[in-house]
Amino acid sequence: MTISNEDELDGLKEIGRIVANTLYAMARAMEPGMTTRELDAIGAALLERDGAVSAPQSAYGFPGATCISVNEEIAHGIPGSRVIARGDRVNIDVSASKNGFFADTGATFHVGPLAPSLETLRRDGKRAMHIGIAQVGTDKPLAGIGSAIGRFAEQRGYTLIRNLASHGTGRALHEYPEEVATWPTRGDRRRINKGLVLTVEPFLSRGGLWATDGDDDWTLYSEPHAPTVQFEHTVVATDRGAIIVTRPG
Repeated sequence: MTISNEDELDGLKEIGRIVANTLYAMARAMEPGMTTRELDAIGAALLERDGAVSAPQSAYGFPGATCISVNEEIAHGIPGSRVIARGDRVNIDVSASKNGFFADTGATFHVGPLAPSLETLRRDGKRAMHIGIAQVGTDKPLAGIGSAIGRFAEQRGYTLIRNLASHGTGRALHEYPEEVATWPTRGDRRRINKGLVLTVEPFLSRGGLWATDGDDDWTLYSEPHAPTVQFEHTVVATDRGAIIVTRPG
């Protein structure tokens, strides 16, 4: 989607605020002994309360209102009977629509203390996202997002999952540009037009290179197996840089 007026921006900000509020309310509610299904039910109730519709459910028939991925699961985890334990890393991904506008956000949280190296990975995953967001602006190269994130990752000895990309959004969950690499690429000459709506969502890892399917046709795992984190915002490109619409408020 390309934003063309303030009414469209306001509609996008409304759903962005809803998914962000849902994400952080779910994070605050997490506690040891809770199942991922119980956590998802909290998210579903909040989306319904605010008049929003789960995007993965409505667009793809996903068996949950939100995606919840624990430890070795890096994306698209199905809410179910898995019990969240002290020390777990939990990625929550919330995407939804309201009044024809879509927004997508996600973050990796932890229940109780993490090992210092994993907490550093989590903190650097958030930094990687913001480094990518800093490359969003009118007429900037799309490939600049992945180049900047790649430099950051390489300097710190991390890898990036290279088949889970950022994407356009706004009027659908996934739309043009369908794939925006968050790793260095060659040959992508596309540029960011003013008002473009897209996500920035790197998957930063301590060794993982690819996302592979599990047995349930949804949940993804890193290959090679390695700790991986993801952070995601929906942003709008402007002459002055990126507007982050998925902020709580």
